[in-house]
Amino acid sequence: MATDITQLGLLLFVSALVAMLTRRLRLPYTVGLVLAGIGLHLAQVRIDLQLSRDLIFSLFLPPLIFEAALCLRWTELRRDLPVVTLLATVGVMLAAAVTTAGMHYGFSWSWGSAGVFGILIAATDPVSVIATFKEAGVHGRVRLLIESESLLNDATAAVAFVSALALLAGATASPGAIAATLLLAVGGGIAAGLLAGWALVLLAGRSNDHLVEFTLSTLAAYGAFFLAEHCHCSGVLAALAAGLVVGNRRPRGASSGAASSAATRDHSLEIFWEYVAFLANSLIFLLIGAQLAQQHFAALWAPILAAIALVTLGRALAIYPLCALFAGSRLKVARSQQHVLVWGGLRGALALALALALPADMPDRETLITLTYSVVVFSVFVQGLTITPLLRRLGEIRATHD
Repeated sequence: MATDITQLGLLLFVSALVAMLTRRLRLPYTVGLVLAGIGLHLAQVRIDLQLSRDLIFSLFLPPLIFEAALCLRWTELRRDLPVVTLLATVGVMLAAAVTTAGMHYGFSWSWGSAGVFGILIAATDPVSVIATFKEAGVHGRVRLLIESESLLNDATAAVAFVSALALLAGATASPGAIAATLLLAVGGGIAAGLLAGWALVLLAGRSNDHLVEFTLSTLAAYGAFFLAEHCHCSGVLAALAAGLVVGNRRPRGASSGAASSAATRDHSLEIFWEYVAFLANSLIFLLIGAQLAQQHFAALWAPILAAIALVTLGRALAIYPLCALFAGSRLKVARSQQHVLVWGGLRGALALALALALPADMPDRETLITLTYSVVVFSVFVQGLTITPLLRRLGEIRATHD
């Protein structure tokens, strides 16, 4: 127990140093964390905490999703919901199909292995996307589109991933059954989130204590997530719905009657969740770096390069045609914003969680995990280092932003 606490303290200390150093050097924080994780491994610092599907889903995702949703305005999200929903469903499946076909025909992979990889790598990762865009200082519609899409497309990827594994195991599932599973995952996740969110709003309205509100909001984030997962629904959508309710409907001065007091409480809650998200992001990317250093990429350089190219191409073939459908409407997505949606479609912890959840006896499991890490490396270093210059060039952030 003492060793675990010491290791946690070390990781948090490293995170703080990286945060200060990357700010001074004007580098993405996530890049610095991954490099620090690699450095810890090369320095032979033993880290007992290992990334796993359960660790990512049980500890890290609920607060990160909740914190992101806390800052979303429902009126803005509702306006762009048709665009976001189409990208998060049809877009994900189009991207998965491109990668699947490329790996099957290009490297003679079985349809099963190619399909599983295509699905798990198709969805953009909310952890990476939110951390990168928040750090870049992006605001407005482009941030709303890419963050909300990354939050919503988890349900599509998760259901498709489970369905693909079931088919590989010999189960039979009709398109209707898959559609019903998807609707259950989405509807059940949203219902669980609304239930937890409104419960928090009602209870928090009876207290003036901001510490009580912190505690209740933590219970809402994790409670919504685990309730949905227990019912085989989308935990990400549950945490998203709970965060939206709390962020948009939490009582503002209901107990004290003072507007200034309500504003202080709101600001305190946002600061608290910003700090929780900082801790979760720090640990995730440090652990990603530590485990990246243990991967063997050289033997798979050809499929790695192909996977990166196919994932990028699949994202482009999903974004540009689907956005073109809204070209003549009030929901038109500007060409510059489409470029950001393509290049800002980062992969990270979510894809790794799905890859690590592959059955131990699945053929090519280790190859799939290595390729997933490779795409994550590309996302963190190449896309992560170039997204801010791209945003500046496209006019989405000011050139003077630090």
